[in-house]
Amino acid sequence: MGPFWSIVSRRSPGLPFDRTVNAKAGVMQPKVRPLRVGFILTKNFTLTALASFVDVLRLAADEGDNSRPIRCQWHIMADTDEPIRSSCGLLMYPNSRFLDPRELDYVVVVGGLLHQGPQIDDKIKRYLLEAANTKVDLIGVCTGSFVLWRLGLLNQKKCCISWYHYRDFLEEFGETLPVADQLFVIDGNRITCSGGMGVAYLAAHIVEQRMGLSSAQKALHIMLIDRMKPGSSAQSAPPTEFAETDGRISRALLMMEQNLSAPLSVARLAGKVSLSTRQLERLFKEETGQSPQATYLRLRLKHARWMLKTDLSLAAIAAETGFVDGSHLSKAFKAAFNTNPSEERRRIIGQSHGQDAGEGRRIFSLA
Repeated sequence: MGPFWSIVSRRSPGLPFDRTVNAKAGVMQPKVRPLRVGFILTKNFTLTALASFVDVLRLAADEGDNSRPIRCQWHIMADTDEPIRSSCGLLMYPNSRFLDPRELDYVVVVGGLLHQGPQIDDKIKRYLLEAANTKVDLIGVCTGSFVLWRLGLLNQKKCCISWYHYRDFLEEFGETLPVADQLFVIDGNRITCSGGMGVAYLAAHIVEQRMGLSSAQKALHIMLIDRMKPGSSAQSAPPTEFAETDGRISRALLMMEQNLSAPLSVARLAGKVSLSTRQLERLFKEETGQSPQATYLRLRLKHARWMLKTDLSLAAIAAETGFVDGSHLSKAFKAAFNTNPSEERRRIIGQSHGQDAGEGRRIFSLA
């Protein structure tokens, strides 16, 4: 069965530029082909991820902020004219059928809510699988990386996700460890991005590669984003009771969150952020007022407090959060929260009736 996309471009596939007439010289001169990006929106996609990407493109595409798709073009692709629902309930209407990926520079899969049914249908699956056989770069933003992974399109590739979805990723794809402490990762013609404002930085990087740094900076400045950031920049740390400003602290916090059941030593944490143990301890004290050990313990206890919502035994919760046994957990829990786990379980269960259990999966969301 052949490809089913529709080709709307008047250019021949693979042609790097059109030719236009220079009125003064009377000769044909090359006109650089615009940067062309096609978007696939999953069900319950994240509106911020789409808007951030498109805004960088439109601001780089024209003089000022006139938004004419001259140097960049963007297409919301689907096989019907039906609107696609975002995670916040707003509807987005496609403006294009599936385009021949050979006529595009990037195909971007914009993800969103997990655990809300299938993210894409069979027609999108087929399009992405066929696109993967061309030279087009495939991008997964937010949970779009989950879509690409399920289709086998990230095999032997690094995969960047948000720290928020780290455990979701491990639960579904336990055979690999994702990158959850960077904004985005480029691995050949596969690109994955954590989401949020990381999408704007990724789009700016793409614009810079194609159109130059000034075009990328212009777009970010109009969006009131101070400066470019490379993909290797740390994701913002999960919200805690303190505010940190150092990227190395952010990375250390992410490592802690990702290693609760088998806590890392301070020396190993320090090594992962290229510091000595003493430097990490001093930095934590300066930034948070706490030692790394105290912070790590607090995070593990917060996770244990959330797990009291479940029907797991205290011993099982202790094992999940890196304590020797239930007694060890109870002692630390009492010291931190001035109540024992059984009393806290009764209180939490009483408050959580009617609440979406999925909202409590992240330890940093607990007060």
